[in-house]
Amino acid sequence: MTTHPRIWETEIDHLSQTRPEEPILYFSPETLAATAHRFQAGFPGLVTYAVKANDNPGVIETLAQAGVTTFDVASPYEIDLVRGLVPGAGLHYNNPVRSKSEIAAGIAAGVLSWSVDGLGELAKLAAQVPKGAEVAVRLALPVKGASYDFGSKFGEGPEGCVELLREVVRLGYTPAMTFHPGTQCTNPAAWRRYIETCADIARQAGVTLARLNVGGGFPADRGTASAQIEEIFAMIAQTVRNAFDTAPALVCEPGRGLVAESCAAMVRVKSVRACGGLFLNDGIYGLLAEIPIMGPYPRIRVIAPDGTPRDGDKTPRVLYGPTCDSLDRLPGEVLLASDVAEDDYLIFDGMGAYSTATNTRFNGYGAHRVVTLRRLNGAMSGHPAHGG
Repeated sequence: MTTHPRIWETEIDHLSQTRPEEPILYFSPETLAATAHRFQAGFPGLVTYAVKANDNPGVIETLAQAGVTTFDVASPYEIDLVRGLVPGAGLHYNNPVRSKSEIAAGIAAGVLSWSVDGLGELAKLAAQVPKGAEVAVRLALPVKGASYDFGSKFGEGPEGCVELLREVVRLGYTPAMTFHPGTQCTNPAAWRRYIETCADIARQAGVTLARLNVGGGFPADRGTASAQIEEIFAMIAQTVRNAFDTAPALVCEPGRGLVAESCAAMVRVKSVRACGGLFLNDGIYGLLAEIPIMGPYPRIRVIAPDGTPRDGDKTPRVLYGPTCDSLDRLPGEVLLASDVAEDDYLIFDGMGAYSTATNTRFNGYGAHRVVTLRRLNGAMSGHPAHGG
């Protein structure tokens, strides 16, 4: 007899009935599908998924069932993963630096689009990739608005992009451009600046772009005011209309913006110290690895073991992870219910992106289970995500 994992109604139902000792990542496929439909309804082009944000097979399968046909992959591992789960998926290999063997793996898997940010990397592609394939030149600009800047590692400035774009055409490839405004970008004007610059580069190069990839960077809700993704979609559509004589086809590659709201991370309080600090059974080497990089995280609920929320006055707390490393603490202080007690649970909402992908298992901690839910009580009502 084939058995299937139980699908719980909510995280509170699971928590109160099982009282888990280990960290849990709660996953709601319905929330993920709703977010995918929101992107598909609003973005004026092809919506792809950046696998790096969360490579859980359930995430990839859910997105495919929701109509996402193309995936942004960054390594042969991700290529093989998507091919095994969604055999007919389109693949965009937008990590712009690859070894010769990685290029060969991409060719064997039928990669449809490649990005480059240097003449040396383009030469490596030209030695193997069949003519006619789409090659996107990656632009980097000093544009503010994101939590951290992707342009410090990848991308070429405008003058270099003009030269690269001309060389793409000379070598017989289909010309495209791409950029990434940076993770958790809350400023729609960042997309406007990038798009206008891409249009100017194409004019200088004398090239008509077949496609423009406007990247990821779409923000998830972190409990602070930020642009709704519909504002960003509108900015993209308007800017492309105004900036290009012949508008290219558009593609985006959200990771965080698609998957964040579909998951919540649940950790247990191991100890309440006399100073008021809390020791948890997971920390920055596990599901909470990205929080020190991104800054304080306010979307935290305190739940008693019987499933009832703690409702005491908010008190500042320092949150420590379980390892022996003194760096294993979340940044700053977090306002939590004053009546939090040992064996209570903290639920971090909106944690579907990078929580599992960056888990290190340091010091023997970091192991967790994924539990599937119909819905998450902490998901943003009406809007499954505020914004890869």
